[in-house]
Amino acid sequence: MSDYRPIACADHERLEFAVLKRQWLDVTVKAGDRAGRQRVLPLDVYTRDGAEWLRAETESGEQLTLRLDSLRF
Repeated sequence: MSDYRPIACADHERLEFAVLKRQWLDVTVKAGDRAGRQRVLPLDVYTRDGAEWLRAETESGEQLTLRLDSLRF
């Protein structure tokens, strides 16, 4: 079983909307090698291995995969 903690529905909807509208977001990553403030362009929100994930691109074009429960808005 995963230790994933689901995020609030409002935050999930915000991410999905940002994907659809190609809207840049400022998020704080709470864990991992990308910890800290990030400006990202959300590309996809999906479920895998019992957790929800965000595929995003940074302003420099780097692709990131971030677990949604590691993000703060």
